[in-house]
Amino acid sequence: MGDNTNSFDASPLLPDRHPQQDFFVCDIFDAAPKGDMAAMEHPIFSIATKPDMKARQYEHGKNFVRVAPSELGLATVHDRDVLIYCISQLIAAQNLEQPVSQVLRFKAYDLLVATNRGTDGRGYEQLRAAFKRLQGTQIETNITTDSEEQLDIFSMIDRVKIIRQTREGRMQEVEVRLSDWVFNAIRAKEVLTLHRDYFRLRKPLERRLYEIARKHCGQQAKWVISLTKLHQKCGSNSTEREFRRLVRNIIDEDVQHGHMPDYALSMADDTITFTNRRTEARSGLRLSVQANSSREPVIAPETFAKARKAAPGYDVQVLFRDWVTFWREKGSPALKSPDAAFLGFCQKRPALR
Repeated sequence: MGDNTNSFDASPLLPDRHPQQDFFVCDIFDAAPKGDMAAMEHPIFSIATKPDMKARQYEHGKNFVRVAPSELGLATVHDRDVLIYCISQLIAAQNLEQPVSQVLRFKAYDLLVATNRGTDGRGYEQLRAAFKRLQGTQIETNITTDSEEQLDIFSMIDRVKIIRQTREGRMQEVEVRLSDWVFNAIRAKEVLTLHRDYFRLRKPLERRLYEIARKHCGQQAKWVISLTKLHQKCGSNSTEREFRRLVRNIIDEDVQHGHMPDYALSMADDTITFTNRRTEARSGLRLSVQANSSREPVIAPETFAKARKAAPGYDVQVLFRDWVTFWREKGSPALKSPDAAFLGFCQKRPALR
């Protein structure tokens, strides 16, 4: 009778060979770019334009970071795009109260598009190399994430598995297991939102400067650092004299084009000042927007609260930047009510499920 009972209770369905709880599928629409604060604070990623084979150590107070390259060199600031994509997806899922996992599965194409990379064969080759450097670069540190101190040697990602690839050898689906260190930072939400134009910055040093400004200047009006200290925080292999020249070139280009997201840079007597563009705009008139002006509209703080209700699940700061881009593409027309225009833009966003 026991056999009959087992037969009766057995499900006619095939077993679930890929249970959802084993990994997290990256499929959240327009997830806001997020970076972990520890990597913004410390020079973990190389800003060299050629393979960086030099091990490094950085100390700040009681904290230290030792980074050792693989045979392909240190993981680079551009390789960090992989982590930003993964962190962004998991944080967006947490905000929607969805279960997350240390293992993520995603389409390589989606990552390339989200991080403003090319989707041709070279784009896939560069992504494969980024996976290898991220997995091969070893880090030893006592920096805590989610109050957990790591004194062992680890990599930013523990494993990469290509699930499917085309006949041409291009990867389609990828599975990545994040390190405990990165996942702890995600669970504790020790992350900051990045401007989408971060992925449009060409020079590795530009990206590193933006990361440092985002971490240290944040919402402040200004933040000041010495050139020597900035040189260390960037993890630059160049001499201080060459580093000064490189920073000066970026400042000159930003003065001409205003291309650095969120923060403007200036230098005087080997002191670098980061100025928050948004705070600077708010310190002027409430709104003084003319056609083709480079100054963006200013939105009242209470409007952002209304925007969260109008577009639940979205990062309203990212929506604001998307709206400003849309406004500029329309020729920067004069606005009677920037707040109302922004809320109308938010209300047209598709619902996140």
